[in-house]
Amino acid sequence: MFQLRPHQQDTLNAMRECRKGQVIVPTGGGKTLCMINDALLELESGTKTIVVVCPRLLLANQLCSDFTEHKPDASILHVHSGDAGNYHSTTKPDIISKFCYYFRNQNKLIFTTYHSLHRIKEAGVKVDTIYFDEAHNSVQKNFFRATEYYAKLNNVRCYFFTATPKHSAVDWKAGMNDEEVYGDIICQVPAPELVENGYILPPKVVVKQLPRGGDPAERDHRHLYRTILEEATDKVLVCASSTRQIVRLVNESPFVHQMKKLDYSVMYITSKTGAYVDGKKVDRDSFFQTLSEWGKDDEKKFVVIHHSILSEGINVSGLESVVFMRNMDYITFSQTIGRVVRMNKKDTDDIRAGRITAGDVRSYQKPFGLLVVPVYSNVGITTARNLQDVVDTVFHEGEPAISVIKR
Repeated sequence: MFQLRPHQQDTLNAMRECRKGQVIVPTGGGKTLCMINDALLELESGTKTIVVVCPRLLLANQLCSDFTEHKPDASILHVHSGDAGNYHSTTKPDIISKFCYYFRNQNKLIFTTYHSLHRIKEAGVKVDTIYFDEAHNSVQKNFFRATEYYAKLNNVRCYFFTATPKHSAVDWKAGMNDEEVYGDIICQVPAPELVENGYILPPKVVVKQLPRGGDPAERDHRHLYRTILEEATDKVLVCASSTRQIVRLVNESPFVHQMKKLDYSVMYITSKTGAYVDGKKVDRDSFFQTLSEWGKDDEKKFVVIHHSILSEGINVSGLESVVFMRNMDYITFSQTIGRVVRMNKKDTDDIRAGRITAGDVRSYQKPFGLLVVPVYSNVGITTARNLQDVVDTVFHEGEPAISVIKR
């Protein structure tokens, strides 16, 4: 067991009291530690099977790493396609069943994705506790049936974690406002409370009016270069509109060369091209290891460009600003903001030591997460407006950014 922050302890208490429910915590609020602490308590209470569900393979591996860091007394299986590091991974129900039978007298931790959760159901595994991470994904048509199955079992503890709930305004589509499946909200933590207590940062929106026209690659290069130069942040996340835009920027403009002259490294990742670091193709593990190391290095300057891979759940430390080159839905905006409002480690250490006051962001080394929107078209104007709506809802009003399915 380990020390939890007050809002995390409140979350844990609610989970211990309620068999099922929703936990709404802003990105960066430490919801994973709530799951881990609850799991450790369960594993100490008898032979248990615990399932952790998430939207992506990368996140499944990250969650496994987070859980195993606390050395849980459990045998571990991954149920998804792709590599699982040092652990066995399968999507075959008979293999899942054999694993659970072989370790029937031991605790078991199973990490899976929403795509593969139904495989555990098909294997007939008795599950004691299940955590749905980034639970807004569970309402998707292909995932909801398996989600509903476990949520309606009376002997399964079932918890839905998200910063961005997804509701439905129509009867024929699933939404997290379906209390029969998702239960009540058992804990909701407002973002202003986390800012005030020194756990996350407030965001700052900067709208940059830029000239229109020109070759697309040259225009994107000019806008990004000017933005990075004027805003003077060392660790920049760029949300591109497409893989094509990224490839064009890297290969058909002087952007990489100009960044190198400013001592920035450039890295990018897409599902189509794979991952690149300073022009060299690398595997995903190497990419994220490099990103993690550079994020923790106060002296390192870099730009990381992506389309959608880094928006949800992936833990990236050190990012200072994000440049939005495309519009997004409320959920993706909120998740992306979460990438840059994490505290600087030095500020966290100084708060703990009493050298600075929690919530006095003016005294922080990193006082805010910078959100930059280059505006040179109607898309940019809409992006800036929608981004500000999310910031106002989450960080000023203290409410989650709820996405509503209307048709």
